[in-house]
Amino acid sequence: MNKVKLFIDGRELLAPAGEKLLWVALENDIYIPHLCAIREEQRPSACCRLCFVEVEGRKRPVTSCTLPVREKMMVKTRTPAVDRLVRTAFELLLSDHRLNCGKCPKNRACALQRIARERGLKLKPGRFKALGREFPPIDESTGAFAFDRSRCVLCGQCVHADQQVVKVGAIGFSRRGLDRCVSTFTGVKLADSPCTRCLLCVEACPVGALYPL
Repeated sequence: MNKVKLFIDGRELLAPAGEKLLWVALENDIYIPHLCAIREEQRPSACCRLCFVEVEGRKRPVTSCTLPVREKMMVKTRTPAVDRLVRTAFELLLSDHRLNCGKCPKNRACALQRIARERGLKLKPGRFKALGREFPPIDESTGAFAFDRSRCVLCGQCVHADQQVVKVGAIGFSRRGLDRCVSTFTGVKLADSPCTRCLLCVEACPVGALYPL
């Protein structure tokens, strides 16, 4: 496989030609915030808007999960413009996220906590007021795991595991705009869906929305 030489934050690296920049950085212990990135996806959604970087020669920051590496690419993971975009995306996520980390089953192993720690961000509402939406009760109907929609960040990791890995189709995205959510078909409880209780969706969840019982 052909390899290219590139530079991330001044470090010279070799990577397979065409590999997405996010994975090159992570494999070389260079952290870039991310939630929705799935390596197997041919067309990443880039919906979390957290993995921005600056690339020499480009006018604006770009999402690293969608950007193939090329020869002599010069990348910076931290610039004022990048930090501003990441902070805004992070604060928007928190405005629709139930923040009670001490009682969250993912406490100390949560992707949001790591992003906050790595980028010096606060895990509390910032410029954007909490939306205060009402969410359905926590679904514990399977007896094997629970689904707390108030902690879901709509990253799609569980949907990918369900639809593309185990190919069950118990859950998927529903509705649009602010009402967008992960749901079973017609909103039935998980126990009444085709769910096989394999727990791959739980393993895929980067926050505390899905957790074992």
